[in-house]
Amino acid sequence: MAFKVSLSSSVARYGSLPYLDFHSHLFNLTPKFISPFCSNVRPTGGSFVKHDFGNSVKVQRSYGRGGFNAGDGGYRPSATPAFVSLASNNGVFSPSEERVVVLVIGGGGREHSLCYALKRSPSCDAVFCAPGNAGISNSGDATCIDDLDISSSSSVIAFCREWGVGLVVVGPEAPLVSGLANDLVKAGIPTFGPSSEAAALEGSKDFMKRLCDKYAIPTAKYQTFTDPSAAKEYIKNEGAPIVVKADGLAAGKGVIIAMTLQEAFEAVDLMLVKNVFGSAGYRVIIEEYLEGEEASFFAIVDGENAIPLESAQDHKRVGDGDTGPNTGGMGAYSPAPVLTKELESVVMKSIILPTVKGMAAEGCKFVGVLYAGLMIEKKSGLPKLIEYNVRFGDPECQVLMVRLESDLIQVLLAACSGKLSGLSLEWSPGSAMVVVMASEGYPGSYKKGTVIRNLEEAEQVASAVKVFHAGTAFDSNGNFISTGGRVLGVTAKGIDLHEARDLAYQAVEQINWPEGFYRRDIGWRALPRKQYVTET
Repeated sequence: MAFKVSLSSSVARYGSLPYLDFHSHLFNLTPKFISPFCSNVRPTGGSFVKHDFGNSVKVQRSYGRGGFNAGDGGYRPSATPAFVSLASNNGVFSPSEERVVVLVIGGGGREHSLCYALKRSPSCDAVFCAPGNAGISNSGDATCIDDLDISSSSSVIAFCREWGVGLVVVGPEAPLVSGLANDLVKAGIPTFGPSSEAAALEGSKDFMKRLCDKYAIPTAKYQTFTDPSAAKEYIKNEGAPIVVKADGLAAGKGVIIAMTLQEAFEAVDLMLVKNVFGSAGYRVIIEEYLEGEEASFFAIVDGENAIPLESAQDHKRVGDGDTGPNTGGMGAYSPAPVLTKELESVVMKSIILPTVKGMAAEGCKFVGVLYAGLMIEKKSGLPKLIEYNVRFGDPECQVLMVRLESDLIQVLLAACSGKLSGLSLEWSPGSAMVVVMASEGYPGSYKKGTVIRNLEEAEQVASAVKVFHAGTAFDSNGNFISTGGRVLGVTAKGIDLHEARDLAYQAVEQINWPEGFYRRDIGWRALPRKQYVTET
């Protein structure tokens, strides 16, 4: 089997291999090209050598000098290699020196930030990302495997066994809902992410709401409908504003906040009559409109126990001042002042822990990260659950990962093995902010393939700046180009939110991308207005 492997350095010509003149091009590397002591193949700091011994696989990593040599038609061993070894037997992997090879599933900004944090873990041996993207590969934060079919559990399992993967972290929701984690766990591969049954917390809003009813978890009043006439009658009785939600996964577009009855009726028709969201919209939830301030709350869960992550707050609306349609998120910051320590305690006791215990009681223990979308209600000052996601949020994950100081690999492995009890996480002091740069037209139609320049200059603004890639590729000239709606997450840390914000926007202003745009007021709820407005 041949997988595409990212080069970590510029090379000239190795026998029949093509000329490559910039980082992170891809070439097909089959096992016959891999030799002991070979390096400069993996951008994570060394190469991997696979040796088959009957039922076991040994993966070795070389820290020696560059093993490939130009001009001689092949490769030759590098000098004085040092090895870190991982061994497997019948597909169950255990690190011999507490060093772990990690596979991250996904290819967006969330996955880039996870790769970044995992690579910094002291127990990390290497990070793979499938499919990844050009920016992840170019940064050296992971080796991207873009031809691994992540929709095929058997292909992912085969890759894990071939390369000695000791932890799989599933980023997006779709593979979780389709059961990837089920299959990996069954194959004996430690996997951070819930089963398909537990992923129904995100995959079905009706399931989540019924769980809230049964276990007294505070949430907005609602009703579920499949008949458009009955849904409209309920809306008439409740009045506007009101919220209409598609039951299933709709790529972040299945929630419509209707300010008038007519808007609500149109939303119902969109989902139940015109079927714009397909099977995701065959059932709708009509929900009470809550007034207050939104916040994101994350907890790592091992099936029985949960530990909170730091607070974060994102900006869903596309325009400044929280105007325009909802998006996947245009920016975020951490910590979120709205979530005081007292409120965090309330969230854990009234929302997170009852959910964890309720899922266990229902026979589908949750292992992974619970992302609670909350509304801190204006009239009561108390949190209510708006929705659950069963993975790290995007872009909240970016600000959390740059602040995390604990060994992420060990924390996630503890969750996989039900051993979170007693653990706590360490965070850097200060704040972090991410500003999302998106393709002009997003969240509507937008052009792909537009050239993005000066990304290195952006990261040179300060050592505390990191640009995470959500949707980039290389064109034939080696330029970064856009491949999606949300494309970059320009992230910065500071001693406080003011400094983090200033650094993030200074970095954004270095980027030359005429076809991109960004909000200019990220953090406005936490900062005085005079300090968040920037010059156009």
